[in-house]
Amino acid sequence: MTATITLQTSVAEALVGQLPTPTPLRATPLTPGAASGAAGQAGGAVVASFVGALSADLALVLLDLDGMTAAGGVDAPLVSVTDVVRPALEAAAGMLGVGVLGEAVRASAASLLLDPQTTVFELSAAGVPAGWFAIRIREDAPAAAAAAVASSISGNLGRINNVEMALTVEIGRTRMAVRDVLGLEPGAVVELDRSAGAPADVLLNGRLIAHGEVVVVDQDYAVRITKILDVAEGI
Repeated sequence: MTATITLQTSVAEALVGQLPTPTPLRATPLTPGAASGAAGQAGGAVVASFVGALSADLALVLLDLDGMTAAGGVDAPLVSVTDVVRPALEAAAGMLGVGVLGEAVRASAASLLLDPQTTVFELSAAGVPAGWFAIRIREDAPAAAAAAVASSISGNLGRINNVEMALTVEIGRTRMAVRDVLGLEPGAVVELDRSAGAPADVLLNGRLIAHGEVVVVDQDYAVRITKILDVAEGI
């Protein structure tokens, strides 16, 4: 139990470290049963689910959504508060290990905050409450069970041998503010999060399945596979 609480605290600290607020926030765990007040204001929370070896449900309740959006430097009406807090949620989910963070949406998180299995943190700035963060960790099936499922799936792949799927090669990613994207013009250089010579990611329908190196074949770009990932690594 102590190890789990420590992990949840690390997740909360990673979140507040990335939230765009004028004053740094502090995450303080609430005692069981003390989240009823937060649940009453959780109708417009930002919620997301993380799926991996260790899965979790996440919810962020903010008292000043407009202030959060302004602090994020967003002045475009097409950008919502979920876009502003997405990097913070990804930083929090990154503490849970390998996995995929689902889409962040606005929804009620009252039931999540009131669940006895949920750990709720009060977010405050200089002693003034700014909101709450809730995390409920769900341990998935053991590795042996996952391997059995993967084996069963492999045995049925013959039925879809002729189905075409999208294979994508990704050499890197970056995050840019909306104003920087709108300011792009021919000749601009976008720096990626990967060093020169690092392996490229090979994705099948958006799922990472292999690593490789970019080569040129008959004046066309190609990728030479250097490593095939297993099911767990791909997720």
